[in-house]
Amino acid sequence: MSFLQIEKLDAFYGKALALSGVELSVEEGEIVAIVGPNGAGKSTLLDSILGLTTTNGDICLDGNSLIGTGSAAIVKCGVGYAPERCNLFPYMTVRENLLVGAFTSRENIDSNLELVFKLFPQLREREHQETSTQSGGERQMVSIGRALMTSPRLLLVDEPTIGLAPKICLEIAEVLRRLCKQFGTTIVITEQNTNFAMTLAERLYVLETGEIKASGTVDEMRNDARLTEAYFGT
Repeated sequence: MSFLQIEKLDAFYGKALALSGVELSVEEGEIVAIVGPNGAGKSTLLDSILGLTTTNGDICLDGNSLIGTGSAAIVKCGVGYAPERCNLFPYMTVRENLLVGAFTSRENIDSNLELVFKLFPQLREREHQETSTQSGGERQMVSIGRALMTSPRLLLVDEPTIGLAPKICLEIAEVLRRLCKQFGTTIVITEQNTNFAMTLAERLYVLETGEIKASGTVDEMRNDARLTEAYFGT
């Protein structure tokens, strides 16, 4: 079984079906991207892994089912989540926002803070600045940093490039690569920016209207004419 294994997953918001029969796998130490248009269900899939939706099917992490497990317990199992548009506390400082993420890994606060500041040197310089006064790129760095304060084995990052300048996107991509290669963190990102996803991930899943429509390595997806035209441009 893969490090993250999702089988026949249906997800609901109330009675509304948001995901249908989703199956995917992620190996330990791998970066996988879930791409698709707005409204495809990408955020719902990450929410489901974190136990934030009603589901049928199974989600297993390192051989253990997460179904029926509360979100706090899932975080303790090693899942970190950087949600779309950050969801930070705007009138708290960078440092205070980071410390919010440390509630399940309090014994590692100092080492995790040092890791975040090494990955994002700008945050060390601005650790006492309120996040409401920061740029979108800096807030995204805080969001990822806060997820890292949980000491995750699996890092979920929802739409990391949304609204950001290309230069900042490249910086974030480099940090995610370092986390994977140097620290062995398994990473799942969702993206509408398929070009960004293809430069970062090893494999892609295409999600559309709540269903997986295609999957494969980056090279396989590049060579699929139908998918290239529909998702990646001609």
